[in-house]
Amino acid sequence: MNNPVVLDPKTELNEQTAQDVRLQLRQDADVQRIYNAVDIKDQLELIELGKEPSMEISRFADQILHTMSLSKIEDSGELLKQLGKIMDRFDSKDFAEEKSGFFSRMFKKADKMIEQIFSKYQTMGREIDKVYVEITKYQDEMKKSIGTLDGLYEQNLKYYLDLEKYVVAGEMLLERLNTELVPMYEERVRNNDQLAGIELESLKNSVEILEQRIDDLEKARMVALLTAPQIRMIQRGNNKLIGKINTAFITTIPIFKNGIIQAVNAKRQKLVADSMAELDRRTNELLKKNAQNIATQSVEVARLSGSSSIKMETLEETWNIISRGMQETQQIEEQNKREREESRKRMATLTENIKKELQG
Repeated sequence: MNNPVVLDPKTELNEQTAQDVRLQLRQDADVQRIYNAVDIKDQLELIELGKEPSMEISRFADQILHTMSLSKIEDSGELLKQLGKIMDRFDSKDFAEEKSGFFSRMFKKADKMIEQIFSKYQTMGREIDKVYVEITKYQDEMKKSIGTLDGLYEQNLKYYLDLEKYVVAGEMLLERLNTELVPMYEERVRNNDQLAGIELESLKNSVEILEQRIDDLEKARMVALLTAPQIRMIQRGNNKLIGKINTAFITTIPIFKNGIIQAVNAKRQKLVADSMAELDRRTNELLKKNAQNIATQSVEVARLSGSSSIKMETLEETWNIISRGMQETQQIEEQNKREREESRKRMATLTENIKKELQG
């Protein structure tokens, strides 16, 4: 006698897998135990064959629906909208080069302007931080959801295998009835054994009951078979969304914030350097004798101050990446939501039909 058949949790449950498993189960220890334990003449026992796993698969289908209905990650769209509103306040003109005439103004004017820019993006940074925290929580929730679905998938495999064992045991019992017991009593009836006729009628009723019970168990087994790809479909959708969030938000948002900070500081340094150049020019007018030296020094300061270390193209490209990521994530989430809703409806309908079949 072979050891009990065990399905690896990584097994992709499909019709081909089901056929392979059914062939192996003929010699399975559990199937043999079920086969030997059933009193083939006890019609009530035949009616209740596989009752426990068939009820479990019905409860399991309800559990899947409950998990889908109570998902904590359905509000991701609000996070994306909130982030979009914050990002809309980004204005590349804030970091554009100003005309030279602007720098003829004094320090306070320039400093006030840069402080306003700094304050604006500092506020944006704090708001982004809040959304960043929520997005991170959202990602963690999806990871937990994937773990939960893994557990559900393993349970589904177990329920499927239990049902399959009862189906195979039932088929073996049916074969015994049709190939051994019924022919034996038919022969006795032909030999005018009156008691054998009563027993034969009972055996034929057992055949009918067992055929119906196997059909019921097959339908319950089909629920498990159909549930497996739906669980995997939900998992794949979550994995795709986690990947998009990690790429577009978890990685890009910190880079975007750092880029803004560097750009603000670079602009502040540029304003100070240019203001110093203006002060040098005015001083040069007063100090006629040192005009050439001051002019040379002013050129050197201007050369050192240079242009902003952060290119506007980089900031704009960063913004475009985030915008695309946000749009793609919204599309994926909407697709996942539609798929989950469709799965929920289909599972609810299928579960109701199976319940009716089992109860009928």
